[in-house]
Amino acid sequence: MSPFSRLLVPAPPLLLAAALGMTALAALVQGTIGFGFAIVSVPVLSLVDKRLAPVPQLLVVVPLTFAMFFRERGAADLRGLGWVLVGRFPGAALGVLALKMANALTLDLLVAASVLVAVVAIATGREVPRGPLSYVVAGLTSGAFAVISSIGGPPLALLYRGAAAGELRATLAAIFSVGVLITIGSRLIAGAISARDLALAIWMAPALAVGMWLSRSLIKRLGDGKAFRVAVLVVAGLAGVGLVVRALLRA
Repeated sequence: MSPFSRLLVPAPPLLLAAALGMTALAALVQGTIGFGFAIVSVPVLSLVDKRLAPVPQLLVVVPLTFAMFFRERGAADLRGLGWVLVGRFPGAALGVLALKMANALTLDLLVAASVLVAVVAIATGREVPRGPLSYVVAGLTSGAFAVISSIGGPPLALLYRGAAAGELRATLAAIFSVGVLITIGSRLIAGAISARDLALAIWMAPALAVGMWLSRSLIKRLGDGKAFRVAVLVVAGLAGVGLVVRALLRA
């Protein structure tokens, strides 16, 4: 198969089918609770075939975040958004530095430990007070985690866990819309995006649209109460567990 053909069909049909299915499910989760696309898709697809993740997810999620912000833009916390982005830029730079200085196993375990400690703390009833410092710290860690593992949602979701569902979804979508572009730029600088990654992202796009469309009905079912907040914690916890599993498989 020529290099051009490999870009047109960047993976065997069975692998592409797995990628499409996981992309639709991941878009359904993120479209419903505001984050979770990489959490759902990256660990599974990494196990199926390393070519399928994590960079294609980083590329294909761009239209999802913009569409989500447009859908619920009136509920966004614009004040918090500004402070989070202040931290997101240096966080991305720290992520690039970490990729160059540490091995993938160490980084996965570090991110996983940070996420799981935060999930346990909040599950026991400790809420993070929202203010300039917590916004900046959440942006910093989210930016670093996104570059390192393509999973930058948990720090922000845990910060906004006490917010209304619409506010969490809209604010995270706005942050991710800017943040994912920063992360992509950082990976381009590090030489960590290939033509195959872009081709896979294009293949995944229709499945992403299906998941986003299905999320509308799930939003109505889940509502704005305890079920929504439990879902946020569960998905954040899955992020940590998934990274631990990935690290153990790499060991």
